[in-house]
Amino acid sequence: MKTIGLIGGMSWESSLEYYRIVNEVVKEKLGGLHSAKCIMYSVDFDEIATHQRQGKWDEATDLMIDAAQRVEKGGADFFLICTNTMHLMADEVANHVTIPLIHIVDVTAEAIEEQGIKTIGLLGTKFTMEEDFYKGRLIKNHGLEVLIPEEEEERDIIHDIIFSELCLGTIKQSSRDRFIAVMEKLAARGAEGIILGCTEIGFLTSDEDSPVPLFDTTKIHAEAAALLALND
Repeated sequence: MKTIGLIGGMSWESSLEYYRIVNEVVKEKLGGLHSAKCIMYSVDFDEIATHQRQGKWDEATDLMIDAAQRVEKGGADFFLICTNTMHLMADEVANHVTIPLIHIVDVTAEAIEEQGIKTIGLLGTKFTMEEDFYKGRLIKNHGLEVLIPEEEEERDIIHDIIFSELCLGTIKQSSRDRFIAVMEKLAARGAEGIILGCTEIGFLTSDEDSPVPLFDTTKIHAEAAALLALND
């Protein structure tokens, strides 16, 4: 079994999910007392979020590089950045270590392609929805058409719910209703599925809330890591 490297803490609530899922998959596949071999380095999310708000992406990149190097030195065979937004600097981080990065966009795109979906909705932080690092990879590398909420106000609301509620472990029905309304609009515009492009969104909404299939990036990413670890 390979050792999984996890860069977590963004937020720690979703990092718990990564740890739970990789261990559940290993237990399911191997049975008995088996669990995943993994190393997690957890950052201080307040420091990361401050750099994001201030547009200090170079400083945020340095923190991610340091984290990746720590999990590599700890003995990880490959690593994951356990958040969608910080894949903005994923390629640069990967260039500073010798172990492979399992990119959250690529494994999510593979899950989408398996269902024959060509047009996909994307929800996440404003950085994830509006910047090219995420949409561009889905479009250029995987040939998908990507839809995000048309109204800036809707994107602001989603972003605020993520940071002011979900990352703090707060779940509100009123926020779920807002997400449902946005997902219904994306489906009406032609989205055949919707990416939950923030690792906390799965705490708030599920397939029952959406008219089209949801792709929970936390679940997809963690399951892909566990299966890779078992593929010796």
